Amino acid sequence: MSLEELIPSDHAKSYLYSIFIRTGLVVSTLIIGLSVPFFGLLMSLIGSLLTMLVTLILPCACFLRILKGKVTQLQVVLCITIITVGSVSAVFGTYSALSEIVKSLSG
Repeated sequence: MSLEELIPSDHAKSYLYSIFIRTGLVVSTLIIGLSVPFFGLLMSLIGSLLTMLVTLILPCACFLRILKGKVTQLQVVLCITIITVGSVSAVFGTYSALSEIVKSLSG
């Protein structure tokens, strides 16, 4: 959508430009997916690390930081538990993805 917003306003009503932009993005994604040998494993590595960080760790850490003196003891315990589970999951997921990448490279 951000690329489609760059289309000048006199051509904005033309769906042909949108079709070309979307087709180009799909084709470029296909080429990258086929050219990178371990694309699935690489996406697994990025996903295991960043997904846990963005969905579990950072929201709880920001919540505790923003509402520093206003949170209850139960909220602190729950947030620390969620942060711990997210961190452990990120470590295991990252280790698993890295071990699969090393196994694929050596084998």
